[in-house]
Amino acid sequence: MNLTAAKLLALIATIVLTCSLASVPLATADTNQCAASGEDGAVRLPRKLAASHRARNDKYTTATVEPLSSVHIGALGLHTPGTLTVGTLTQSPPTSCINPAGHYTGYDNELLRAIAAKLGLKVAFVGTDFFGLLAQVASRRFDVGSASIMATEARRRTVTFTNGYDFGYLSLVVPSGSAIGGFDDLAAGQRIGVVQGTVEEAYVVDALHLQPVKFPDFTTVYTSVKTHQIDAWVAPAMEATDVMRPGDPAAIAGYTFGLGNYVAYAVAKDNQPLVAALNAGLDAVIADGTWSKLYTDWVPRALPPDWHPGSKAALTPHLPDFAVIAERHHRAPDEAGPPKSTLAQLRDSFFDWSLYRQTIPVLLKTGLPNTLILTVSSSVIGLVIGMALAIAGISRLRWLRWPARVYTDIFRGLPEVVIILLIGLGIGPLVGGLTNSNPYPLGIAALGLTAAAYVGEILRSGIQSVEPGQLDAARALGLSYRASMQLVVVPQGIRRVLPALVNQFIALLKGSALVYFLGLVAGQRELFEVGRDFNAQTGSLSPLVAAGIFYLILTIPLTHLVNHVDRRLRQGRAAAEPENPLDRIAATTSQEMT
Repeated sequence: MNLTAAKLLALIATIVLTCSLASVPLATADTNQCAASGEDGAVRLPRKLAASHRARNDKYTTATVEPLSSVHIGALGLHTPGTLTVGTLTQSPPTSCINPAGHYTGYDNELLRAIAAKLGLKVAFVGTDFFGLLAQVASRRFDVGSASIMATEARRRTVTFTNGYDFGYLSLVVPSGSAIGGFDDLAAGQRIGVVQGTVEEAYVVDALHLQPVKFPDFTTVYTSVKTHQIDAWVAPAMEATDVMRPGDPAAIAGYTFGLGNYVAYAVAKDNQPLVAALNAGLDAVIADGTWSKLYTDWVPRALPPDWHPGSKAALTPHLPDFAVIAERHHRAPDEAGPPKSTLAQLRDSFFDWSLYRQTIPVLLKTGLPNTLILTVSSSVIGLVIGMALAIAGISRLRWLRWPARVYTDIFRGLPEVVIILLIGLGIGPLVGGLTNSNPYPLGIAALGLTAAAYVGEILRSGIQSVEPGQLDAARALGLSYRASMQLVVVPQGIRRVLPALVNQFIALLKGSALVYFLGLVAGQRELFEVGRDFNAQTGSLSPLVAAGIFYLILTIPLTHLVNHVDRRLRQGRAAAEPENPLDRIAATTSQEMT
């Protein structure tokens, strides 16, 4: 135990040292990517984009909108009356992200807040991943999807869209020194990265007829570009510009317009009253200048000359001359900055002490409690159901044994994330009234049911490893079959598989991060998601390292503790107190007989 204590103290000392270091921040003024750049962050439209082909057959933008005064709030079919429940992303700055204070913000979300205010509605944002967002909107888990969603024909088969509030174009990001000079240079055999489920993936597959490498978020795919693990990244232009830092070993090789006519909010197909209300609110914020202010603050770049937001009857917004401002203050978006040294890149990625100081308090306050809630709750479910499965698995009754085997095969054969999504998205809408749309009960149930399949097999193998003579001897002493199993066989079986049970607990601890796929509010994030969000805000891996330290603090002492207990059990008790349950029972029986 001395070695274990020393390791634990070393980990704690690492955190204390990290929090107390007073070194000069490496990029404190430039780390929060989830912040409005303002007018001074203006960029002009790229030269290469001006010649790009863009679909102009817009048959979906409405000719006009209904007056705000005619919107009836009670007819909008909202999940919670008076509140827009919005599914959004936490890792897509500057359009949709969560800032260091745990506040959902970004251009898309701030604009939606302004529209909701025009309608007299409150807004509740819930973080999720993009690949599941449209399905959650379609199933009414969310009233609105807000994530710079391109309104493509393929997506209209699942959801419907409001009028456009932004236009979308794509960037081609390549490692420094790459021979790829534009979209025309992309070919089969190259590793082309995209974020799964996005319009960029559809562009690579449908327009370029290539098979991309899929990633879960923008930060991960951009890191793969910088480390030359992929040849190119087809990215949304604003997110690419925001995530790229001066001196990064990457450059933008080209631009093109994205699929679809515009960026819009997604709504369930059968909720046309909400679409009409949001369209009315969008025209209203365009008319009073709110759209122009938010656009200038968050995504300041010139509009294409043939496009404007809102309905066809909406006023053309007045915007500053971003091209002139860009020339005066900044480099063009297609120019690369001076490269950083390898040492500087490693320092910024892993040893940004200012980010450790920002991340660790949130990990302690939010991430750690939520991780423990998810892990402990699902462990209890897993142990209870797992014990029942183990007993059924060794039963002589076929009607007990076979259902246990089928259950085990299914839940061990499916990945945890699939089970979480099936239960969360399939059963979630049916029990939304009971859970108040809180993803934790469904996530805990999914993790617990999955763990039960593994725990059941662990316990079954432990019980069956006990010598048959133990049961026979217990029965010979006059114990019933149930008492023999409860007092003699099962305790010995559990002792033998205790390390395996702890390993399953550790697996649940790490698997708790998958609950994020069901959508979490800021206060529900667990350790990994807190680190992931800070990683997205800053582009640094330091927050993920901090989260990893917390996982080690939880798992390493637990592992060594169970190993210590296992050694003590194997060595046995003192000679005065027999270890074998049969010896204790026999001794007790002998004393009673005398």
